Parts: sequence; structure tokens; C-alpha cells
Amino acid sequence: MPELPEVEALAYHLRTHAVGRVVTRVDVASLTVLKTVRPGPADLHGREVTGAARYGKHLDVVLGDLHLVVHLARAGWLRWSDALSAAPPRPGKGPVALRVRLSDPEGRQAPGFDLTEAGTKKGLAVWIVHDPGEIDPVARLGPDALDLDTAGLARLLRGRTARLKTVLTDQSVLAGIGNAYSDEILHTARLSPYATAGRLDDGSVERLSEAMREVLTSAVDRSVGQEAARLKGEKRSGLRVHGRTGLPCPVCGDTIREVSFAERALQYCPTCQTGGKPLADRRLSRLVK
Repeated sequence: MPELPEVEALAYHLRTHAVGRVVTRVDVASLTVLKTVRPGPADLHGREVTGAARYGKHLDVVLGDLHLVVHLARAGWLRWSDALSAAPPRPGKGPVALRVRLSDPEGRQAPGFDLTEAGTKKGLAVWIVHDPGEIDPVARLGPDALDLDTAGLARLLRGRTARLKTVLTDQSVLAGIGNAYSDEILHTARLSPYATAGRLDDGSVERLSEAMREVLTSAVDRSVGQEAARLKGEKRSGLRVHGRTGLPCPVCGDTIREVSFAERALQYCPTCQTGGKPLADRRLSRLVK
């Protein structure tokens, strides 16, 4: 799933390549991705791209007083092309859900981007609105993970009884962090994913705050400026524990362990994070303190 760094990089890519161009056509290959009716795709025709922004893990393509807001979900992606095919995508065929064609001042190419989604479980969502705040998932977002200082994080965690991993990935509490970067942040902070969020002492909160800034800022720095097609590989190359089950921890050499749930898994290092104790690999594992 694209998280804060990748979405920030996609917004940067659009600001670099799309701003100033005019929408010439929008092809919808999957009606299920559209979560709004009016304004519709045809209302984007002839509008200039004036900016691109990010709200948590939501991408906002700004077209004057309209916004094309995208949530890429688990398997969605934005694929930029300097020369799109002249043929529209075929509904129900292939991964393309929506295509936005843009103008070329020289009239020789048809640049633009496809919104694609792999797999059978569909979650890609697109809204066309006058104000992103009209979108419920955007309106319910907590503070952005890169906007919180240590004191703000301490206030956010105070009184919360959920596991730390759960709090970090709850977008209504803290926006932008998903499964992968929460694993990386917790490893860097040397904290158990099962620690109770509201019971962290001051030193742990400070380590967590520093780890959030370090992991996310480093990932943004690596990602921004990369071509959209290379961002997934760039993300994987920077991960130290997530997706590395069975490999040695790059800090202490212990074996990276995994806890599997119904639809996802977390990875951690017992030596660095849980006092050497492996977490039971079942959904109702007890907390390791």
C-alpha cells in the first residue's frame, strides 16, 4: 500500500509533469472507483492542472476549483506516461481503472496518467469534489505524521489503550503511516508493536517521535524526484524489517519474526523490540510489555 512518502512523491511528480497542462479527456474503465456523481469526469475536460497535494495517504490533483482526489488503497497505483495510447482502456480488461489525458503544447504526444489496481480485491477510490473536506475519509484524518512534534505526539497517545501498532496505522488518529512504515518506525524506536500506546514513558515517546521523523523524512527524501514507476522498488530497498521475515536484523543480527493476521502481517526484531521474547503468531496474542 502506498503510504505517506510514496504519495508525497507522486504529488511532487504531478507538480513537476502535469501542472500547467490541460485535461483533454478522462476515460473511466471501472465505474466502481468513482465515489461521486456530480461533478463528473466530463467536468474535468478543459481544466488546467494547477497543483497536486497530499492528505495523509490521499492524493489530490487540483484543477482550479475542482479536485480529483485519489486513495490508492492496497493495490492501486498512478502510472505516468509521456505518450498515452490513443485507444481508451477497455472496461473490465486489464488493471487500468481511470485514465487522464493531458495537453501537449507541441501537439505531438498525449501525456497523462493511469490509475491502476492489481488483484481481485478492489479498494481504489476516486472523488471529484469542490473541496477535499467534503470527502468523509479526508475529513476524519488525524494530524499528519510529519506535522507532529514530541509534545504533540505525547498528547495524541495519552489515555489510549490500543496497541501501539494499531494507533500508528489508524488514519483517524494519525495520518499517513501504514503497515510497512509503522514496522520500520517501531523497529527504529526499539518499541514493541504490542506496547500499550498510552503507557509509554517520556523516553519511549521521545524515541518514537524521533523515529517517525527519521524514517518518514528519509523515505520522502529517497522517493521525491524518482519516476513513478520506480517508487515501489525504492520503498522496498529502504525497509529494514518489514517484508524481511527470516532475514537477519541489520542492527543486531537476530532473525526478523512475523505475526500474521487475516489480511496482513507485521514484522519485528525480538532483540531490538521485545526484550528477546517472540510474539505469539495469532490474532489474540497477549501484549508484550
